[in-house]
Amino acid sequence: MPKVYPNAIVSEGAKKLESDLHVETLTVWRKSLLFNCNGFTVFDAKGNLYFRVDNYVAGHKGEIILMDGGGRSLLTLRRKRLGLGDTWVVFDGETTVNPRYLIRKNISLLKSKTLAQVLRCGHVVYEIEGSYQQRCCAVVDEKKRRVAEIKRKEAVAGASFGVDVFRLIVQPDLDPTVAMTIVISLEQMFGSKWY
Repeated sequence: MPKVYPNAIVSEGAKKLESDLHVETLTVWRKSLLFNCNGFTVFDAKGNLYFRVDNYVAGHKGEIILMDGGGRSLLTLRRKRLGLGDTWVVFDGETTVNPRYLIRKNISLLKSKTLAQVLRCGHVVYEIEGSYQQRCCAVVDEKKRRVAEIKRKEAVAGASFGVDVFRLIVQPDLDPTVAMTIVISLEQMFGSKWY
């Protein structure tokens, strides 16, 4: 069986480009390290634990905590109860005051390639385009530059991991914690909801 966390074989040109720009390539596994929990386990390019999300089945519904590899709370996502559509509010640490930003599912009667938007102070700062179900989407900033991508991960032998294991490629312009909160909210909006 192929391993989930090690680096896939990448061409020499791609390796050189990534090292020059300090691009973070993370492997996201849609599985908690803890028994009987839902969540994510995220590894860096060296196979080290980078992020964790562990949601207990009996835990607080509508609240998800993103932790670093050591279990320290980085950001808290809370589902916004009132309003049209699916909206998640992101706070620092485990606080629930002074939101950092909102992640809102795009609701449009017109056909749009935008899945969701990240808002700060009421202004759109990032848009997510593509298909989360297929693990093929991009996060673009206000100038339409790609700042992160979600791509399927394939094993060395060409076998596919399915949708439970994928790569999160984060450009230097975006904080990896913000990119991971976008992944968590997309999972809640378009994936197999935990709640």
